[in-house]
Amino acid sequence: MATLEIGPITMQLHRKAIKNLHISVLPPDGRVRVSAPESMTETAIRMAVISRLPWIKKQQSDFAKQPRQSDREMVSGECHYLWGKRYRLNVVERSGRHEVRVGRGKIHLYVNPGTSLENKALVLSAYCRVGLKARIVSLLEYWQSKMGVEAASWGVKKMKTKWGSCNTEAKRIWLNLELAKKPPECLEYILVHELVHLLERKHSERFKAYMDKFLPDWKERRNLLNRMPLAHNHWVY
Repeated sequence: MATLEIGPITMQLHRKAIKNLHISVLPPDGRVRVSAPESMTETAIRMAVISRLPWIKKQQSDFAKQPRQSDREMVSGECHYLWGKRYRLNVVERSGRHEVRVGRGKIHLYVNPGTSLENKALVLSAYCRVGLKARIVSLLEYWQSKMGVEAASWGVKKMKTKWGSCNTEAKRIWLNLELAKKPPECLEYILVHELVHLLERKHSERFKAYMDKFLPDWKERRNLLNRMPLAHNHWVY
């Protein structure tokens, strides 16, 4: 992998069969990735990146300022988020089926004695996945009808650098499991964002016009999502 050094910043440089240069600032530490057309000279790339340095530094600063959760230990009293609300974890060891119950500001996690940290986390993740999928089904029914589009398939998975993705050729949408921790309006924003890609593949002015049409407050929702506490190694969309 090639690198590009400009001042104190070392960037990953990827040459691709694309028309325009694209710069990404990635979480959690503000790593910079530059995707450039194969025919673009290094001098032209440097000039383009230098012109965007103020934006790059602002993005890196925003990452540094954003609150982050500590590593999860899955013990009673620990803070967890569900649908944008803060809960205290209450771990209850007892024989029987693992389950999760939520109420009165607490997430009650029922597990067998001696259950490992990893398995406790898996039980909570499974609960979040079920709840997230139920909300997605309801939202898809409404938004696909409203927008006149239809995803061929969709799914939920853990994603390292994105809240959602859309394969426009296969019409397949993926949504990040972490969205179960964020306010419901954030999930709706990401879902609409990915559905709009079925109408416009790129993040163009046409794409933004569709977002303005279908979800006029999408920028406020995006800002809300990006202000929420990040997981220990999470990202901004």
